[in-house]
Amino acid sequence: MNEKAIKQPLLNRPTPPAKNKLILTILLLLVLLWWSAYKTDASLTELIQGFPNIFDVLLQMVPPDWKYSQKIMEPLLVTIRMAVIGTTFGAIIAIPLAIFCASNIGRSAFIFYPFRMILNLIRTIPDLLLASIFVAIFGIGSLPGIIALIIFSIGLIAKLLYEAIESIDSCPLEGMTAVGANKIQWIFFGIVPQVTASFTSYVLYTFEVNVRAAAILGLVGAGGIGEYYDRTLNFLQYDRASSIIILTLLVVLIIDYCSTKLREKLL
Repeated sequence: MNEKAIKQPLLNRPTPPAKNKLILTILLLLVLLWWSAYKTDASLTELIQGFPNIFDVLLQMVPPDWKYSQKIMEPLLVTIRMAVIGTTFGAIIAIPLAIFCASNIGRSAFIFYPFRMILNLIRTIPDLLLASIFVAIFGIGSLPGIIALIIFSIGLIAKLLYEAIESIDSCPLEGMTAVGANKIQWIFFGIVPQVTASFTSYVLYTFEVNVRAAAILGLVGAGGIGEYYDRTLNFLQYDRASSIIILTLLVVLIIDYCSTKLREKLL
């Protein structure tokens, strides 16, 4: 009996994957890599020939023109304000959209599938394209960038939030249904307490992303520090461009550190 008990785990031991499967997987990845490079006209020779030019540009960026940094402080603050407004309004609009997208709330596929399609459409359009469209509608300035960030924030926060809603514990919801709670009470007292921390974390993460995105939207005339990126690079003023990059990096690092600490306390 004891010998059978000892032999039984040995019989149930999983067999290691075949080496042929690993080899075929590597070959498939190599073929996909080669095919992608061929179809995109990516040339290793051009990469090797152009690589020394990177150091030429870096040398022109040193030392940074710190006097120019005084001129870009206000546009940098505008970029942060754009991210704050875009994230805030995007998060507010994303809440009802996420509720309608969650299958454990709407129950019917006729409810959550159409809203998911709308959400997929929102996430499909790049923020730079959105900014370009709104610049054509509203003109050059911060407003097109803010609207683009709002739409981008809706797509990102709503996607993460409805997935968090679908993964919550259903026991409190079943208990509330048993005692006759309506849908509003169901949401406020059964769902909101379970997703509040996650929602806050998603908003902070989206704010970090929006600060980086807002710094680029100015390239299409949507306000912020991106206009100065475009201006300095077009005139080959790499020393000024490096000062913008360093200041933007410092702001992003500070925001990233603060949001990380807030997420640690919330979660």
